[in-house]
Amino acid sequence: MRRSRTSLLALATTASLALTLGACSSGGSDDSAAGTAADPVDLTFYMDKAGWMDSFDAENKVSTKEGMQLDVVQTPGSTADAFDSFVKQSFRTDERPDLFTWSTGPKLQALVDQGMVAETTDIWARAEKEGLVPDGLIDNYTYNGKQYCVPLNVAYWVMYYNKHVFEDAGIKGAPTSWDDMMADADTVKDKGVVPFHQMNVFFEFVWFQALLASTDPDAYAGLGTGETKFTDPVVVDVAQQWLDMMHDGYFLDPGINTDPQTLLANGDEAMSYFGSFLTGQLNQIGAKSGTDYGVFPFPKIGPSVDKDQMILETGPLCVGEGAEHEDQALRYSEWWLGDDAQQTWADTRGDVSFNPHVKSGDAEMQALADRTAKGDFQVQQRYQEMVPWPVYTKSREVFGEFVTDAPDDPMDGLKQIQAEADKYWAEQG
Repeated sequence: MRRSRTSLLALATTASLALTLGACSSGGSDDSAAGTAADPVDLTFYMDKAGWMDSFDAENKVSTKEGMQLDVVQTPGSTADAFDSFVKQSFRTDERPDLFTWSTGPKLQALVDQGMVAETTDIWARAEKEGLVPDGLIDNYTYNGKQYCVPLNVAYWVMYYNKHVFEDAGIKGAPTSWDDMMADADTVKDKGVVPFHQMNVFFEFVWFQALLASTDPDAYAGLGTGETKFTDPVVVDVAQQWLDMMHDGYFLDPGINTDPQTLLANGDEAMSYFGSFLTGQLNQIGAKSGTDYGVFPFPKIGPSVDKDQMILETGPLCVGEGAEHEDQALRYSEWWLGDDAQQTWADTRGDVSFNPHVKSGDAEMQALADRTAKGDFQVQQRYQEMVPWPVYTKSREVFGEFVTDAPDDPMDGLKQIQAEADKYWAEQG
């Protein structure tokens, strides 16, 4: 396997030089011969998920039997914006990636509109016929009646908790209600442990997401359609509740740069609201599901809410339109949906797979996935993919300031986000 641990600075410099030299060709697929197990084709793969390298290594051991392997170009330590800019810039050179990670929702729509992503409609048709993807997942990848990209993964946003911290505090088992969770938070807080994890970069929006969805699911969903305003009373109340929790010391200092899996495993915090991809990161540092940590659904809050809310995230694996190995990258995308690739993913990460044929070795996480499939939860999109991209961009700025500075009143920030939302929806006619 070839792995390029290239820095973003070096990559950007290369791309800049290529632009200067006028390498603005549209590129093109050159797949005159497929790879073999003895001589697999190297597919350049741009990604910003350094913590997942072991899993991609394991996938390469399987995919080489099919004559393909990933040549990973990762950008450790870079920001999401820097990664996004680099991927977009690569399409203005001959160095466009065969495969790359991205986000669904309006962000992917923008790449589709610019002709940067190869179509995968036929792949999806075969996958649905063979039962390799669950009902409804295709909606996240459909634009103007066609499909683009395939799911790299799915993630269930759940509460992780350190079982040793709970046991030391005399707490027996995971909470099943909002009141119970907050009572447990008070208990560990009295023992000197910070109750909840929070970040002011990347996932600065997730507690707003969890609190609003669990308080008023319809209001939460309405932010994605413009039916709900960020200045509506229910949204303001939730934002104020979130800030009050910060003022009362329920959250970790956002300036701490330690990885979230390490903080949870070490007992520096009791609970962490995260996507199920955290399972793989916990496993990589030796933490054991069911022994060292457990998971539970974020509890409903609003008195009229019937079910706990399950936020479902799906991240795409995309093929670059006109990439050097476009045809082989499409073949890899189809292979990725299959049982061999997905069982390897579940085994190495301990995470759930989107493929219904594949089961995770993590009993607690698989139980939540099974409950989701049975309809025990109301499934909602993640905030990042649900709201229009300009709204999300402004939200990151405002919510990052909330987490960093914890202002007394959220209204000024919410008005800023709503102004961006008003502008966007007005442009849609």
